[in-house]
Amino acid sequence: MLRRLLSRALARRLPAGAHYSTTPIFVPTTAFYRQSSYFSSSTSSSQIPDSNIVQHLEDEGVLNRPFSSEPSASTISIDRSGLCNPPAHSHEPSSDSELVKHLKGIIKFRGGPITIAEYMEEVLTNPKAGFYINRDVFGAEGDFITSPEVSQMFGEMVGVWAMCLWEQMGRPEKVNLVELGPGRGTLMADLLRGASKLKNFTDSLHVHFVECSPALQKLQHSTLKCRDEDNKADGVEKSSVSSLTGTPVSWHPTLEQVPSGLPTILIAHEFYDALPVHQFQRASRGWSEKMVDLAEDSTFKFVLSPQPTPAALYLMKRCKWSSSEEIANLNQIEICPKAMELTQTIAERISSDGGGALIIDYGLDGVVSDSLQAIRKHKFVDILDNPGSADLSAYVDFRSIRHAAEEVSGDVSVHGPMTQSQFLGSLGINFRVEALLENCTDEQAESLRSGYWRLVGDGEAPFWEGPDEEAPIGMGTRYMAMAIVNKKHGVPVPFL
Repeated sequence: MLRRLLSRALARRLPAGAHYSTTPIFVPTTAFYRQSSYFSSSTSSSQIPDSNIVQHLEDEGVLNRPFSSEPSASTISIDRSGLCNPPAHSHEPSSDSELVKHLKGIIKFRGGPITIAEYMEEVLTNPKAGFYINRDVFGAEGDFITSPEVSQMFGEMVGVWAMCLWEQMGRPEKVNLVELGPGRGTLMADLLRGASKLKNFTDSLHVHFVECSPALQKLQHSTLKCRDEDNKADGVEKSSVSSLTGTPVSWHPTLEQVPSGLPTILIAHEFYDALPVHQFQRASRGWSEKMVDLAEDSTFKFVLSPQPTPAALYLMKRCKWSSSEEIANLNQIEICPKAMELTQTIAERISSDGGGALIIDYGLDGVVSDSLQAIRKHKFVDILDNPGSADLSAYVDFRSIRHAAEEVSGDVSVHGPMTQSQFLGSLGINFRVEALLENCTDEQAESLRSGYWRLVGDGEAPFWEGPDEEAPIGMGTRYMAMAIVNKKHGVPVPFL
């Protein structure tokens, strides 16, 4: 894979790693002071009217006639000329997928292009054919790999962060532990296993998964070794108990449906990067939104909107959060209104209920220019090619997350971003890998070193002796971590 491309998308598209131990881990809070180092689809699943019918009605003036309470004096003429000689009709199956037909139907019905954000949301979360909805897209057999799939140490370190925040919160007896877009559930399973010896912590938890994919819900249920409960709480779509720690687990399609009123610890790992983005391009008339339209050959193409669009309001807000010099040097700007709105929802909950949120993703601490990419089977493909068959993701604008959180509430504080390498290193991943290396086979040791490098390294691993194309690529400096916490809890580890 080209190094230039690898530097853009990086480690979330890496070969699968292995889990090595189910030994619980608990690092005392004092250890850290020694270290130096939702969305749900907004589109309807209802049928889109056939564009030919709509066009016919417009041509006949039916859609443009003024309303009248008087009966029409005109007569209806019926053309029967085609009854004996019906027009030729092809019964050959269309090569377009159902999602492609749906997207084309939306564009034709509207009579114009759709935003990239609308396109992205349909491609990823369409209820019938979205990329994330009906299959497992993670791991070596999927389309990309995330940090929890690389090594069990990632979930364990996130668990250490959650335990430390729980300590700073005063060890509440009941806590909502929420994960947005939990994938296979690997991160949460490793978190619970690692924290299993601190029973007061695990007994306080109620895990809430925000997941809209039925296929992934089943995987998460299996990964956490859940058994279903007969009695379900009000408003809970599905409720079970994880046999790993006896922790109750519930599933919800959106964050808003997670019960409030309890302190919340929220984890969003590689969730923000899949939220739909709007792209703007500098043109002679100013900033114009980039849209998706149909070309003459019925394929998808990019066009620029000739008129201002509603997303321009978010563009103006994002520009106010930046210096004029930063904006002047850009020809394209990418914004994510859903990220701003989600952050404000999180900040409001933390402000009212207490707790904190951890956001880990790949992105920038500044304006994002043009980062939207598509990956299918671990390879980059065209964004408009066969929509629904590839993952779409974009860099996270961490600075806009900070401003969005601070704007909605003065009761929360935002910390970071810091690199993933700094975050994991300060939480004690070096001690953890050394402990695991003491009791493993040579093959396991090689996997441990490879996984460790992927999590905290930068570039190709210097110890690698195998084929260049299989060399572990570190994501330690490209992924970033940020925390949003209630101010009454102080500064969270390791952002001290």
